[in-house]
Amino acid sequence: MKFLEIRYQKISDAKRFVEILSHPDFIYFPAKPKTIKEEKDFLRKNIEMRKNGTAYNFSVILKGKLIGGAGIRIDQSRKYIAETGYFIDRKYWGRGIATAAVKLVEDFALNNLKLQLKRIEILTLKKNKASQRVAIKCGYRKEGIQRGKVAFKDKYLDAYSYAKII
Repeated sequence: MKFLEIRYQKISDAKRFVEILSHPDFIYFPAKPKTIKEEKDFLRKNIEMRKNGTAYNFSVILKGKLIGGAGIRIDQSRKYIAETGYFIDRKYWGRGIATAAVKLVEDFALNNLKLQLKRIEILTLKKNKASQRVAIKCGYRKEGIQRGKVAFKDKYLDAYSYAKII
């Protein structure tokens, strides 16, 4: 997608992320920072996660504007497996941005990490049809349901599991 890029998340992204994630229409993403300070605390951990090779989190930028986040987390027991995730400001839903962001994160992982990734997974809550479409458009195949997989609002919800074999 033209004019879309990813860059490592910055502490200064905290306010915008809180705006995006706290909107009442944003109901399917489990991360809900309550304060800017809480989000800054999470963002400060990104440098350490990159250094120890556990996760690589990015800001999604469209025409110079921060509109979401995406990332990839490496399974520490099976370093050939990773999970990708994403969120996009609701004002930009339905434009193919999440699909493009997932592809950018995949490209980063495959071309920059010194790993032999063989499998990338996406988990989506059962009701999140849009995220399921993103997974399919990116070439992921639905494998089944994982019961109680996602912690969300003090509950453990079922999630569909999608995967791509590389």
